[in-house]
Amino acid sequence: MRSAVTVSLTASAVLAGGLFAGQAYAAPTVPSITAPGGFVMNNGTGTTLFGKAADTRRSTGSTTKIMTAKVVLAQRGLNLDAKVTIQKAYSDYIVSKNASSARLIVGDKVTVRQLLYGLMLPSGCDAAYALADKFGTGTTRAARVKSFIGKMNDEARKLGLRNTHFDSFDGIGSGQNYSTPRDLTKIASSAMKDATFRTVVKTKSTKQKVTTKTGGYRYMSWTNTNKLLSTYSGAIGVKTGSGPQAKYCLVFAATRGSKTVIGTVLASPSEANRATDVKKLLDYGFAR
Repeated sequence: MRSAVTVSLTASAVLAGGLFAGQAYAAPTVPSITAPGGFVMNNGTGTTLFGKAADTRRSTGSTTKIMTAKVVLAQRGLNLDAKVTIQKAYSDYIVSKNASSARLIVGDKVTVRQLLYGLMLPSGCDAAYALADKFGTGTTRAARVKSFIGKMNDEARKLGLRNTHFDSFDGIGSGQNYSTPRDLTKIASSAMKDATFRTVVKTKSTKQKVTTKTGGYRYMSWTNTNKLLSTYSGAIGVKTGSGPQAKYCLVFAATRGSKTVIGTVLASPSEANRATDVKKLLDYGFAR
């Protein structure tokens, strides 16, 4: 009798163990997102975790500024504390384009590091212009800007990206500023190798002391447009984007334990949809 009971219990244990093991290792359900395009990968291994129209070219909005920052940080002998004098052309540009702004003031002397914060947190197109003017080459501002955009495209080629092209330093282009969820994720992954970039994009807000035209100083306060930093545990970046063509975009990254998940959604119909999509994709990425 004891033998029969033992056999019965052992069989039950095996069945139960198999059932629980199956539940424990069941693959997570692939999420459905409203964004027309999305891509997620394991940042450490480069393994693709999710893709939806991952190689379809779309307008990128201000996620373009990831490459702007990457080009600046790739400059040889870069001095992050070098000062750049804010020109009237930068503020005029903001007004003419009705563009997002870091509210830079003409005549102020702002460091390259501060311009990177102004670029990536409030998504300042004026900061983008200042950086392009500073790090492009040429005798005129137009030539320097053209040169800088050329460097952005050179960086894309170096990364082997065939579906990315830039015609602006900030995402406000003339129809030839495009990328894909996969390409943007790769750009961000490469940019995140830089410690300064990582520090900037994970910053929720900052207060920076800048030198005024008269030699005094003022404080500039910037808040990150990336709300994911405050709403998703482990979020570490990267950059929002929006616009009439681009709709609502986000290149995102988060770390939990030793795993970093990085990805992109493009053309979400609303900011709320974008947030929901990104949370789904991050949860899925960490479950994989």
